[in-house]
Amino acid sequence: MTFTIVFFGWIFSLCLHEFSHALVAYFGGDHTVREKGYLTFNPLKYTHPLMSIILPLVILMMGGIGLPGGAVYIERWRIRNRYWLSAMSLAGPAANLLIAVILAIILRFSPVENSGIWPGISFLLVLQISAVMFNLIPLPPFDGYNALEPFLNPVIRMQMDRVRGFTMWIILIAFWYIPFVARYFWDNVYIYSTTLGVDWELVVTGLERFRFWEL
Repeated sequence: MTFTIVFFGWIFSLCLHEFSHALVAYFGGDHTVREKGYLTFNPLKYTHPLMSIILPLVILMMGGIGLPGGAVYIERWRIRNRYWLSAMSLAGPAANLLIAVILAIILRFSPVENSGIWPGISFLLVLQISAVMFNLIPLPPFDGYNALEPFLNPVIRMQMDRVRGFTMWIILIAFWYIPFVARYFWDNVYIYSTTLGVDWELVVTGLERFRFWEL
């Protein structure tokens, strides 16, 4: 049950993340997102199924962070102004945060115990917080950088574009092989998740049950 809740809950959150980017882009001026099918929850409609769905799920099953998916293809020149561009980038992490808050409310007002659906929901909540934080890293190609990019000097944007293709891999390697980086990240995930009232005993149980093949 826990694996099913986390697996399909995470797919739903990935789709909502991409949908939120597209929805803000639509209201910001890029109406082509509707023609491309981005205003749906169909994972096959997104530009990069590998980056948007498969890679995040693989990293999740390895016990890693809640890696957000690759952004849908937006015709940025159609967007009205830089404020809409920034809002479009922030819409994805905002969707993950919304899911985390909803899950926290469910856990707060339900008869939670260390069985049934609750470990899976608790683990899924923490994954949403990790996705928000990871996605707000202010480096390309993450949404945190994309939200700042419209306000940067063109020279700086050009320099950052040169490293856009491999920045994510460098960060992922840093998470796995530089203890300080992972510790700093997870310490903050712990703080924000605890603020939402998560029970870490349930989270650990959820992680263990999700990775049932290691039991």
